[in-house]
Order: sequence, then structure tokens, then C-alpha cells
Amino acid sequence: MAEVDRAVPFSRFPGVDRHIVLLDGAGFTMTLDDSHRHALTTRFAPFAFPGESKVDVALAAGATRDFNLMVRRTHGRGDVQVWRGLATRAIDPTAILVFCARGEIDTAEGRLGAGDTWYPSLPDSHSITLHDGAIGLVACVEPRAG
Repeated sequence: MAEVDRAVPFSRFPGVDRHIVLLDGAGFTMTLDDSHRHALTTRFAPFAFPGESKVDVALAAGATRDFNLMVRRTHGRGDVQVWRGLATRAIDPTAILVFCARGEIDTAEGRLGAGDTWYPSLPDSHSITLHDGAIGLVACVEPRAG
């Protein structure tokens, strides 16, 4: 999680793939390597970019809060999936965490409320149930072979 309250450049992370999801606020526009622009202004819409990119930020209107997943390319490949309730969903074996962004989510180890994180660890933790109006972010990391 990160709070962005000023228009300062992002830190660079060479060799890391980054995924960012706007949680709260009006968002910001990212300019990557002085050429590619991406408006991160839609909540719960993941955006992936290379960590070595130079990223300048222009806030849309005030502070924001976002969810981040960073994965070293030498270790694997990451993805952030957005799941919306009312549904029971199977957890992919590559899922490393489930973040409850809104509402309530039932897991094998209990109920999550907004802002809670669950790390699937039990053998029978292969599904979750999202309540009506819930939004879950599922961070997946597929380890690199070898």
C-alpha cells in the first residue's frame, strides 16, 4: 500500500515488474520514461509497468492510496486480479495474498473486512466467497522455472 500525496517521481526498481491499483482518491497521471502516459484514475483497474522506468506523477486532485505488487523478474511473474462479489471463486495456486478492498470476503480462515489481507496457507483454502458489493485484489506470483 502506498499513499501518494505529492507529485514526486516514483522510486526506480531495476529488474522488478510493478503492478499498481488505485484504491482511493482521484488518482494521478503517470509519465513513463518521458514518453508514455497512463492515467491511473479508475479505481480497481490494475496497471503493470517495468520498475526501471522513470515515472513522473501529476496528481488529479489531492492524495491517493494505491495497492502495489512488485516481483523480481528473476524470481517470477506477477499479476493482480480484481474480483467483485457476489461470488464464490477458486483460488489459483499462484495466489500469494487476497486483499479486501471493499466489503467482506469469507476465507477458509475467517472473514475479511475492508483493508484486511489474507495469505492462503491451508490445504483446504482453495476458494473464497465475496459478499454483495465486495471487491478483492488477488496478488498472484508464478515462480520462474529453473
